[in-house]
This record gives sequence, structure tokens and C-alpha cells, in this order.
Amino acid sequence: MAHDTRDRLINAARDLFWRKGYHVASVAEILEVAGANSGSLYHFFATKQDLLLGVLEWYMENLESAVIAPARQRSDDPLEVVFFVLDGYRELLLATDLTYGCPIGNLALEFKEPDPPVRDLLARNFAQWCDAIEECLRQAPDRLPPDVDLSELAQFVLTTMEGAVMQARTHRSIEPFDASVRQLRRYMDGLQKEARGGGEGEGA
Repeated sequence: MAHDTRDRLINAARDLFWRKGYHVASVAEILEVAGANSGSLYHFFATKQDLLLGVLEWYMENLESAVIAPARQRSDDPLEVVFFVLDGYRELLLATDLTYGCPIGNLALEFKEPDPPVRDLLARNFAQWCDAIEECLRQAPDRLPPDVDLSELAQFVLTTMEGAVMQARTHRSIEPFDASVRQLRRYMDGLQKEARGGGEGEGA
């Protein structure tokens, strides 16, 4: 029962922080959505910030099942898995009438100077996301040039996703997202062509 209450508080806070933002979402709203009382909240989380830390830990614990595994189910090609991860964000944008924002990206933008524990977990979430993408890239070693820094390439994928989501939300159009992904795919195709020995002398 206690574990169920904690989960309800995390899920309620996660939804409200995503939809309204951490600073706007009130403890009273979280309690109402979770169907819990203040005593239950403070039994598990001493402060609202501690609840935020619990939410950020939830995202880390569920990255694989919520983001990566669905993409892996759609393709056996590790490089295509990367694009199916991005397509998952595209589907969320369309399902929310282009109001979806990456939860971690939203929080990172909301906090101008977060307390160290919050900043650490935000950074670890981004790093874990990049690690998952880098692992996909490592599963295709012969298809990318050997001098490509896979860690940096994974960060580039994350930057593309975050920027594409932000622009799609701002313009209320999926086209900026699609355009960004098209250019990323073009770049990745160029890397694969280079790995096959077809890129020498091109683009000069």
C-alpha cells in the first residue's frame, strides 16, 4: 500500500510538472491528482524538491522501457532504432496537438540555476539518453567511419531532438521537426557512405 501511494505521488507530480511546470504545479494539485494527503506526501518526500528528484529518478529508471525498447521493437537495424526513437517523439507531438515537450528538456529550461541535486539528475538523464543512443551506434561499427566520436554523435542526436521538439511546439507545426530529422538522416547517410569508401573528395 505504501509503495502504491509513493507511485501515485510520483506519477501525479510527473504529469503536472510536464503539463504545467515544476514551479506552477502546486503541492495541493499533486495531492488531489494522487488521491493522497499531505501526511503521505511528507512521509516519502520531505520537500517538493525531493518529489522532483523522485520524478527525475523515475525517468532514468524507465528510459529503456518507455523510449528505447519501443524503438527496438520496430527495427533490428541499430541505426534505424535511433530514428525510431526520434519518431516516438514525433508521434507524441502529433498526439498532443504539437504541445508535447520533452519532460527533461522542459525542466532543464525551467530551472535557470537548479540546486546541485536537481542539476545532477537532469544531467544524468541527458547522459543516460545519450548513452542509449551511443549503444545503438556501437552496434553498427562497420557502418560508420572509425574516427567518428560516437559519444559526440549521440549528443548531436539529442540536440537535434530537443531543438526539433522545441521548434515544432513553437510553430505549432511538425515541419520543423521533420526538417531537422531529415538533415540528421542526410548526415548519417553521409557518414555511412564515407565508411563504405564513397566519400573521398566529395563536398570540396
